[in-house]
Amino acid sequence: MKNLCITFFTLLIVSCTPSKEQVDLIVLNGNVYTVDDSFSKTEAFAVKEGKFIFIGTNKEVQEFYEAKNIVDAGGKTVVPGLIDAHCHFYRLGENQQAVDLVGTSSFSEVLERVQAFQTENKKEFIYGRGWDQNDWEVKEFPTKKEVDELYPDTPIAIERIDGHAYLVNQKALDLAGITNETVAVGGEIVKINGALTGVLVDGPMGLIDAIIPKPSKKTMIAALKDAERIAFENGLTTVNDAGLPREVIELIDSLQQSGDLKIRLYVMIANYPENLDYYLTKGILKTDRLNVRSVKVYGDGALGSRGAVMKTPYSDKEHHFGAMVTPVDEIESLAHRIAATEFQMNTHAIGDSANIVVLRAYKNALKGKEDRRWKVEHAQILSTPDFDYFEDGIIPSVQPTHATSDMYWAEDRIGADRMPGAYAFKTLLDKAGMVALGTDFPVEQVSPFYTFYAAVARKDLKGYPEEGFQMNNALTREEALKGMTIWAAYSNFEEDEKGSIEVGKMADFVILDKDIMTVPEEETPNIKPEQVFISGEKMN
Repeated sequence: MKNLCITFFTLLIVSCTPSKEQVDLIVLNGNVYTVDDSFSKTEAFAVKEGKFIFIGTNKEVQEFYEAKNIVDAGGKTVVPGLIDAHCHFYRLGENQQAVDLVGTSSFSEVLERVQAFQTENKKEFIYGRGWDQNDWEVKEFPTKKEVDELYPDTPIAIERIDGHAYLVNQKALDLAGITNETVAVGGEIVKINGALTGVLVDGPMGLIDAIIPKPSKKTMIAALKDAERIAFENGLTTVNDAGLPREVIELIDSLQQSGDLKIRLYVMIANYPENLDYYLTKGILKTDRLNVRSVKVYGDGALGSRGAVMKTPYSDKEHHFGAMVTPVDEIESLAHRIAATEFQMNTHAIGDSANIVVLRAYKNALKGKEDRRWKVEHAQILSTPDFDYFEDGIIPSVQPTHATSDMYWAEDRIGADRMPGAYAFKTLLDKAGMVALGTDFPVEQVSPFYTFYAAVARKDLKGYPEEGFQMNNALTREEALKGMTIWAAYSNFEEDEKGSIEVGKMADFVILDKDIMTVPEEETPNIKPEQVFISGEKMN
């Protein structure tokens, strides 16, 4: 009888013990910043079928769940998957197969790199990218003289780091049909004493683009895979590509569907007539890894090449105002056309004049329309009254490292009076309620931790300036992390599926080697992503 009672009570206890649910992944012992509404912290979570299904303490997770795949974070910091809200993902991949001119300290060094590349690769058309005359001792545009001497019979186009100017040789000019009589539309064909220098700014660059050989499908796939590898190395799980043609978008979709490309992309379609006619009619394309729902429009050019459009002349170039890449009336008509669809309009605007053109066009086109989340990409220089436009649901998409790259010469370009409205991220945040943060890579470096440091410390990687650049517009660490996660997700209409570590959202997260919220400020650029997960799958 005694043994019977023991057996009965044993069975009773076992039957009352809840069975553990089998999940795909458990993460324990983490310093987890969820970036939820209260910016709460936790230490563990469970993942099933690519989504977070439970978030809590180590004890709670282990009590209710079991998995073959258990990651012990060892007390290290875990953050939601990092989002780059403005970059050129495909172009980054393309650049891996071109002449790398980033960091050149003189035009002579540019020529040396071009020669070394061509000696090894023997291209029929030489393409390179990354020079910046503002980093040279002689801070003037180069000319084609030396390039013509080196390559009289091989066309060459080397692109400025911001993507808003080419230096080309005479062979390329001839192939493109560019002469002294060619009219520059939406930019400038730079001349000295009436002679072509080989420098093309903004609009006329399209004439060169038309003669650059089209890459093969194999080359395009290699570019996308290279870009994905670099993105994962830097801890990114979603990237916003600012302007792609249909051909590349469809290739991305096919690679994602086959499992050959894992990274998530929010895509702005390039403002080409054929793109608009196709996508605005077809409607939003949305999968788990691809979101095509916006149009990238170029308002003006860049400040570094004096293509940004200012209300009054540049301080360092008399009678020069910059040039609209897209005419004002076209921006206005585009805004109304896009407003009649579900697509966002995301417009590049650098100068104070370009920004007000875009903001007014948005306001007029969006009358009576709710929750459209249109973005101003860069929102770099604004007049004080114009910041108020961001109170109406327009989202500033900004790149903090632009401030720390440009700070050495920006005041020379625009003068001291306009600087308070330049790179004013905190002012934009206060007006809009959020900022989406990105890098604009490969214009800047890929690391989101450089973005974080530039936003919070307002210093470059040399620690300059010691007191920070215009610190009244610095962001807090919490604001910076939100800008790379939940606010970036919101700007993409994806806040219900990513951007924070919450039940029901995609299990995108990154384990860091340092605590991004408490590490000494000067160490933030050196933070490394040790493990990167998308849908609970390890990517690196």
